Amino acid sequence: MQKGVWRRDFRRRWAAFGASEFGSAFGYTALPVVAVLMLGASDFQVSLLTVLAGVVSAVAALPLGPWIEQRRKVPVMVAAGLVRVVAVGSVPAAAFLGVLTYWHLCVVAVVQMVARLAFDAAGVAQLRALVPMEHRAEANGRFETTMWTANAVGPAAGGVLISWLGATATMVVDSVSFLVSAVLLRGMRVPEPPSSVQEKNLAGGWRHIFGHRGLAALFWNSMIFGGCVLASVPLLAVFVLRDLGFPAWQYGLIAGVSSVAGILGSLLVRPLRRRIGEHRVLLVAGVGRNLWMGLLPLATASTGGLVLVVAAETLMVLFAGMFSPTFATYRMNATGDGHMARVVMSWSVANKVVQPVVIAAAGALAAATSVRTALAVLATALIGGVVFLPWKA
Repeated sequence: MQKGVWRRDFRRRWAAFGASEFGSAFGYTALPVVAVLMLGASDFQVSLLTVLAGVVSAVAALPLGPWIEQRRKVPVMVAAGLVRVVAVGSVPAAAFLGVLTYWHLCVVAVVQMVARLAFDAAGVAQLRALVPMEHRAEANGRFETTMWTANAVGPAAGGVLISWLGATATMVVDSVSFLVSAVLLRGMRVPEPPSSVQEKNLAGGWRHIFGHRGLAALFWNSMIFGGCVLASVPLLAVFVLRDLGFPAWQYGLIAGVSSVAGILGSLLVRPLRRRIGEHRVLLVAGVGRNLWMGLLPLATASTGGLVLVVAAETLMVLFAGMFSPTFATYRMNATGDGHMARVVMSWSVANKVVQPVVIAAAGALAAATSVRTALAVLATALIGGVVFLPWKA
């Protein structure tokens, strides 16, 4: 590829990513909100939506890994985006016509997540092929900054939009964002090389992961971190709002400040790489993001307790913002074009299966003991996860 030619397509790719991320952030809680406010769904039904979007979609998406590997990635991404346009857009359309049902939401949850997994698997493989190795860290850093910015702005803006225009308004924005993303992707000009992959083995992604010492370690680290952090989200809400008695706006403050820390962390990656090197950034950030949850069980119902919770969440997200783009670059460089889509799909599927299990186990532990105890156990598991880092360069 001629020097610099890839940059134009990268800018379109980045813009497409930004459009879909901001749309998804706007509609982050859309399905549960529609289920509760418009259909009067029970607690179990709302939880079932999450389970279906995770486990069922992961099982459905698994066979797509080899299929994506054998095809040009941009058309796959465009198709996945258009599937999301139709799936998400069907909810406000059905609500307008008065035919929306709970099972319609369940189907949308599964279809949308399958399309998301396909988009991500094809997207990482396409980005690896497009961006030269020496620029991948910068590219992943930009994507990470965009993601954290969307997460900082989108949910709050989506909440305002729901209060003004109703529960399905954010889903219209979400659907349009996927359409914008697909249009931007269609405008990419750098030709993709045809795939030479013939293997159709579903286990090819996991075989590549566990055949590489560094990737295998990071895989287990990722499972532990993702499971524990997602399990802590509902527990933290109960702990802060019920056990400590803080008002809802202070709970919102915790999420807002930590999102800004994620943006800052992603911006620190580039200068830190220049100063200490990429591998050390990976290790420092990998250790750093796992250390701070242990502060949460120590919080008390006081101003000092609120500061402690804000500090714990902010430091964890700061280091996570540093870790994620560095990890993404490491995984890209450790995986060839012939395995990239399957590796990403296998990784995502494993996350979608492991995370609900950890969430359920943490909830059961909290019910049997206390939320504080469950948070302490999750914090201990996180510290143990530090072992699973590629300590040898």
